Amino acid sequence: MRLATIDLGTNSVRLLIADTAPGGWRVVEEAQRVTRLGEGQAATGTLGPVPMARTEATVADYVRRAEALGAMRVRITGTSAVREAANRTEFVARVESVTGMTLEVLSGEDEARLILRGARSGLPDLRGRFVLFDIGGGSTEFVVADGDHLERALSLRLGVVGLAERHVDAGRVVPERWAAMRTEVAAALEPAVPGALGVVNATRLVGTAGTVTTLAALDLGLATYDASRVQGHVLRRGAIERLLTRLGGLTLAARAALPCLEPGRADVLIPGIAICLAAMERLGFDALTVSDRSLREGILCDILGARGAAPDSLRDPQP
Repeated sequence: MRLATIDLGTNSVRLLIADTAPGGWRVVEEAQRVTRLGEGQAATGTLGPVPMARTEATVADYVRRAEALGAMRVRITGTSAVREAANRTEFVARVESVTGMTLEVLSGEDEARLILRGARSGLPDLRGRFVLFDIGGGSTEFVVADGDHLERALSLRLGVVGLAERHVDAGRVVPERWAAMRTEVAAALEPAVPGALGVVNATRLVGTAGTVTTLAALDLGLATYDASRVQGHVLRRGAIERLLTRLGGLTLAARAALPCLEPGRADVLIPGIAICLAAMERLGFDALTVSDRSLREGILCDILGARGAAPDSLRDPQP
């Protein structure tokens, strides 16, 4: 059976189309597009008409692509931007009107659970207790797990889109603005990480989502993004700090011109680094393992699990 997932995030919309196969699934097509649904939401508490319109158009396009490729089921999910918006009901209705399908709004806890399933599908050798974090446009999720068992999950209203709007401009990063951003990030993390997580004897840190995968691609010196090389890459704190110095010395336009940066990520990458470094410091890790797989893969695993199929995934070797 051919299945599709559409992950509707605060910064980007991600599509995954896959065929079920013995032992899991095979990728048919995957895509992502920055639509910045959460643009301006931090200041207003609502989703703006322009961000809603461009996000609806992308979701509708992805549904058409999935149907044209024969997907028998399409699951559309929304995360922090949708669940926290004062006009959430209006936006859900608009998406359902243009697609004819249900938009499922995930709780922070469900989002964390699915992120874990997605990451584990691509890193099956994770053993013992580890911490997983996912830096998103509107929230950051933390998970403490022991193998497949989720012990604790935490969703913080700390995302790169709001930070970028408050602290990033078109110029180079200046120390005063970087310090202000780090202070805001630290204030958000301090009461919860590791406190609410209760992390004990975690031996490994895993990072996923756009900031971490982009940093891995840059650390590897990739001319074009290669998921197979990013997957499982060990990203060390020193490498992240060197990338911060390099990226912070560039204007926004110069950062956007770098290889491996998808359109719309240049401004949110610096805030993502701030969250990444602060999380590593709070959790006491000098390195993290990168997972290219995250929520959309977790949603697919969830569908397969509900149908009694094995959750492990098989990536099609063809690009």
